[in-house]
Amino acid sequence: MDIRTRRGAGELEGAVLATLWAAERPLSPVEVHAAMAGDLAYTTVHTILTRLGRKRLVARVQARYHPTKDAAELVAEQMRAALELGADQAEVLRRFVRSLDGADVAAVRALLARE
Repeated sequence: MDIRTRRGAGELEGAVLATLWAAERPLSPVEVHAAMAGDLAYTTVHTILTRLGRKRLVARVQARYHPTKDAAELVAEQMRAALELGADQAEVLRRFVRSLDGADVAAVRALLARE
């Protein structure tokens, strides 16, 4: 792979997690590699699974991996962490909401009305 097209660790981790989320059962590293159409070296897939395990985003049971969180839960946690970086969380939320399209604003309003 050319250095200019090299993907970052976060992107690779996301691709491996997406593969696991799409599976209906835990996968071995070989199965993850095959499901990713082999565009990565097997050792890279194994390394990413090990990293995700250290981050507790996947769990290994009998040499097979499964995600510990679904995609929505992981993104929600990332959004919360990003929000907490701002000194003025209300301003961060205001700017975030202003960046949403009409359908997303309606979804947020509906969620808040149910809470």
